[in-house]
Amino acid sequence: MTKLLTTKPTHDTEGTSPGLDAIRRWFGIKGWLPFPFQEEAWAAYRSGTDGLVHAPTGMGKSYAAWLGPLSHWIDEHPDPQQWTHHAPPLQVLWLTPLRALATDTTENLLDAVVGLGLPWTVELRTGDTSSSIKQRQRKSLPTALVTTPESLTLMLSYPEARTLFANLRAVVVDEWHELMGSKRGVQTELALARLRRWHPTLQTWGLSATLGNLPAALRVLAPPPSAPNSEKRDDARLISADQHKSIVIDTIIPDNIEHFPWAGHLGLKLLPEVVHAINQARTTLVFTSSRAQTEIWFQAILEADLNFAGEIALHHGSIQYELRREIEERLRDGRLRCVVCTSSLDLGVDFSPVDQVIQIGSPKGVARLLQRAGRSGHQPGAQSRVLCVPTHAFDLIEFAAAREAITNRDVESRPALLKPLDLLVLHIVTLALGGGFVAEELLAEIRTTHAYQTLSDVEWQWALDFVTHGGNALRAYEIYRKVTPRNGIHRVTSPQIARYHRMSIGTITSDAMLSVKFVSGASLGTVEESFIARLRPGDHFIFAGRLLEFVRIKDLTAYVRTASAKSSNEKSGIVPRWNGTRMPLSTQLAAAVRRLLADADDGVISQNEMRAVAPILAIQKKWSRLPIPGEFLVEKAKSRDGFHLFAFPLLGRTLHEGLGTILAYRLTQLEPRTISAFASDYGFELLSSTPFEMDDQLWTQLLSTDHLLKDVLACVNSTELARRQFRDIARVAGLIFSGYPGSKKSMRQLQTSSGLLYEVFRDFDPDNLLLEQAHREVLEQQLDLQQVRATLMDLAELPRVVIETPRLTPFAFPIWADRLRTQVTSEAWTERIQRMVLQLERAAH
Repeated sequence: MTKLLTTKPTHDTEGTSPGLDAIRRWFGIKGWLPFPFQEEAWAAYRSGTDGLVHAPTGMGKSYAAWLGPLSHWIDEHPDPQQWTHHAPPLQVLWLTPLRALATDTTENLLDAVVGLGLPWTVELRTGDTSSSIKQRQRKSLPTALVTTPESLTLMLSYPEARTLFANLRAVVVDEWHELMGSKRGVQTELALARLRRWHPTLQTWGLSATLGNLPAALRVLAPPPSAPNSEKRDDARLISADQHKSIVIDTIIPDNIEHFPWAGHLGLKLLPEVVHAINQARTTLVFTSSRAQTEIWFQAILEADLNFAGEIALHHGSIQYELRREIEERLRDGRLRCVVCTSSLDLGVDFSPVDQVIQIGSPKGVARLLQRAGRSGHQPGAQSRVLCVPTHAFDLIEFAAAREAITNRDVESRPALLKPLDLLVLHIVTLALGGGFVAEELLAEIRTTHAYQTLSDVEWQWALDFVTHGGNALRAYEIYRKVTPRNGIHRVTSPQIARYHRMSIGTITSDAMLSVKFVSGASLGTVEESFIARLRPGDHFIFAGRLLEFVRIKDLTAYVRTASAKSSNEKSGIVPRWNGTRMPLSTQLAAAVRRLLADADDGVISQNEMRAVAPILAIQKKWSRLPIPGEFLVEKAKSRDGFHLFAFPLLGRTLHEGLGTILAYRLTQLEPRTISAFASDYGFELLSSTPFEMDDQLWTQLLSTDHLLKDVLACVNSTELARRQFRDIARVAGLIFSGYPGSKKSMRQLQTSSGLLYEVFRDFDPDNLLLEQAHREVLEQQLDLQQVRATLMDLAELPRVVIETPRLTPFAFPIWADRLRTQVTSEAWTERIQRMVLQLERAAH
């Protein structure tokens, strides 16, 4: 259990002004005192600088950023008698990464406006905002607007954009850690560059709760005073709260822990303990790692205690927006005892009634557990509690490691994204719509962003040529001649191109999603096309907490009806499996795991979770060694499947997949044979029908970084990966149109369209920079080439410990079991796993 003490808040009585006095009076009415970091942020804002506020969830970051502009306005208008009933024009733009946060953020900001008696208006604008409100806002924006990066980009495409933002003074970017390092973050950078060009003194403030590289995050968000067009007086300020939220991390320790753990249990063996914990709390959020797991746990909890009927709900990103909003309102009002959810409730929403968070399975990241823990006790001075439920014995190690990392404040960093040219193309067309631009001026503006500060003249000219005439390969097609230069000004003159572009703005791309609707017409949400494609009419599946019968697909909609208990035997039905559910272990959490194993190897076991897994570690040490820092553990074993080589770098699944694939490829090049590679967060397995005879010289060859790029491209289908990556790039760049609302193109149609463009560029424009970007993103994001290179160099330097084991060890067994699951049916897999567990347990005793 970890407890971080909260420092008693104080306020600075030295700085006074009408605005600050008004805020302190309002705080007093609320029974609050400002925290020092809030006072510091208000003072920094009033000095005219930019900044980033870093504070634990629920400590008042929003007020640190919001009350600076309010107090400044009061100082400029100190006499309330002079305040008119007419709201001032747009002063503050508040950017949020999720539409789901916008409503709650708007209400919180408005609460301060009403409490201070200001004549300000606060509104939101997202993709869910009605068209009538959007039309009104095109004529006149409120004093403060809460919106998303995509909606801001859309507004910048309007010819009247500069007039709409004429009085803007400040931009606040909420949850900056969620945007940074993504294309949406770069989209935010570009939008800020445009606003700063119009307003050189514009102030930018970011908010973050969980981020390791804060100075870098500040540099990306706020350019230095020396940047072109900047009239800032001081460098941006990084303000961190000294107050530390009291966080209690507990874990349910199972009475019996298998010595040979394997994935797939989903923690349901601990269902009684979870139900008991829910009954002991007022309101609980149960976080899972995937939407499929959420559906399963929701059903299990409801069936375990029928008293929860009407008081338990389900929340994930594929459920219809209106249903999610209803659940959030019921949660906020205290009408729900429990909500089972995914990361859809990770961010920003203030649910004061929540006094307990339950985490099912390892969070796989330190920041993620911190973020989720902060959903309980979401207010200054309140304690946050999270109860961890293992689904796998090694989850216990990761819970203990996460607690240690949180104590040491070792949180994940987010590297900045550099030069996504698809987004640059999108932005150029956006500004050509929003009043037009002069090429030289726009280039200077774009280079003020962190993402494009190294944009070359050649890259810029390519992007400009691409939007004006389609580049070398698409010159003959008028639809790709989007921007027209005339008298030195680049504009979009085609109404059709303008309409297509505004409907395609957005950088988030995903697999095809089908709407799920009842035959009667009510909508439930969305599910991946690949899942529905496997169903036949009459099949049953569980979605949004309901047992449904699949009827038919029509117009990208899956029509369903409620399945009868008689036909379904009450509990039958499969659960959709969405992509992207297997999160890899983060770098920080993996490092903390390695430290705990090193301590255990030295006989130092101080946490309850580590005591619980001590018997597993003892068997591992008896049959082999513990994988610890400072050496590279390799195990060799033989089974009826063949000859196994298990390696344990403990660096996370993603990196292990790359390492295993490369080593398998290099071995097959030295000797023709078939080798399969499989990975987990703790290591990887190579499987062959012939023994692995490997001396030091061979290991040197396998771990060499020579010809690494060539080997990587040879051992994976990089062309097909790049082709699929290009689909997303083509969508962002506006090369393919996803269709009008209600008649969206299927993913197959989009893949076909992008595939044709990919081949055209490959054959007739091989130097097209979007092709280069597709290959670069595959290497950097999917294959993580730089990290693979660094890891190979590290492993080559470490002493290798190669041990031949007579049987699978506790650390090797989960990798073997996971591989087996991909090769046999679920029933056969479970039976074989259980037989193997019995054999190994007998050997261990």
